[in-house]
Amino acid sequence: MSRHPELKWAQREDKVYITVLLPDAKDAKVNLEADGVFTFSATAGGENRLYEIKLDLFDKVNVEESKIHVGTRSIFCIVEKAKKGWWSKLLRGSDKTPHYVKVDWDKWVDEDDDGTPEVNTDNMDFANMGGMGGMGGMGGGMGGMESLMGGMGGMGGMGGMGGMGGMGGMDFSKLAGMGGMEGMDFSKLGGMGDMGPDDADDNDDQEEVAEPGEEATKAEEPSVPKTDVAPST
Repeated sequence: MSRHPELKWAQREDKVYITVLLPDAKDAKVNLEADGVFTFSATAGGENRLYEIKLDLFDKVNVEESKIHVGTRSIFCIVEKAKKGWWSKLLRGSDKTPHYVKVDWDKWVDEDDDGTPEVNTDNMDFANMGGMGGMGGMGGGMGGMESLMGGMGGMGGMGGMGGMGGMGGMDFSKLAGMGGMEGMDFSKLGGMGDMGPDDADDNDDQEEVAEPGEEATKAEEPSVPKTDVAPST
């Protein structure tokens, strides 16, 4: 059987702050519907117990503008109201408020004190609750590799890197299928496979270098002095 985590709430004229207190929550799922139905589920603890909540909020909400932050000790939601106005309570209906739903006095302000600044969320990373669309930016995360790999085109002049000849067997067409790497000229990388054998031929054009022993022998040979005197007969 599932359990209910503790939940705290506060409000402003245009939004509701909902905090689910559940340290080290795993697989946290939050769903918000336009008519104000709020559901939460996650597992936590050494036995991975299931925790669930379903609330019928007091009025309709704006799902697309609502946000969620999943932290290590709590899940913090900013639920935007469909229309501005102070709610007399968090939940609709005449039923008694569940014991696990409490007022968040750290964020609470009264209706006549709404000049208070908004809750500080500078150190929080939020996702949009409208289908978690705020996480969509991860899809193009490799787009920056094009500019990084593009700079490798200048390696063509590095003839001394003959040891890279083994790259000739790589199928660079497979790399072209990676997301965000479109437009790269992999033929430049593939050409690096020719850098090995050709460079070896360059050694034939270099001058022969005398062995150390030979040079020492020549230095030790005595020189014969020249003379203008004709040899005697």
